[in-house]
Amino acid sequence: MSAPSPPSASASATAPPTGAPSALNTVINRIKDSSYAVIKLQKPWSEVFDRTVLSKPSSFGEALTRVKKNSAYFRVNYLIVMLTTTLATFLLHPTALIILGLLIAGWIWVIFIKSAPLVIGGRTLSDRETLIAMSGISFITIFFLTSVGAVFFSALSLSVAIVVLHGAFREPDNLFLDEAESQQPFLSFLTGSTAGVTIPAAMAAV
Repeated sequence: MSAPSPPSASASATAPPTGAPSALNTVINRIKDSSYAVIKLQKPWSEVFDRTVLSKPSSFGEALTRVKKNSAYFRVNYLIVMLTTTLATFLLHPTALIILGLLIAGWIWVIFIKSAPLVIGGRTLSDRETLIAMSGISFITIFFLTSVGAVFFSALSLSVAIVVLHGAFREPDNLFLDEAESQQPFLSFLTGSTAGVTIPAAMAAV
């Protein structure tokens, strides 16, 4: 009985690369899982919008104390408010939203989809050079050529103002918050949920 012949070189050469899409799908699935885990940590919105516990702080120090306690307790709700406000702000500026979407698509292509080195003017760029060039293009586009940076900082300022105002005027006396939780940073809940996300080789090379 003759031994089976090895697969031909042409068959292996025509096989489509699956590494990049597989890595992208893995990251997307992990981001989804992390998002679901974070959303489960949110407090009931009825507590956020409870008018019976709203009052003017008696001093600046009390306002800071309230903001600190409410930020620790409503951290996920506040994050959702900030993301929603940012999205709404960009929807009011469609040009900036389109440019931001194109930049994000460019980064996804560079990090996850690009399977061959980028060649410009006959010169082959390494992964490090490609990422540096992409970073420079993104920085110049966001802060100098378009209004994306201004729209983003406007959205961020509005989001922070909403969170601070709510945190200062909402009485935290009826909130159950243990000492360990109160000492955690605002976005500490994201650390555990994103711990399993793998950094692509292109990013690790920088």
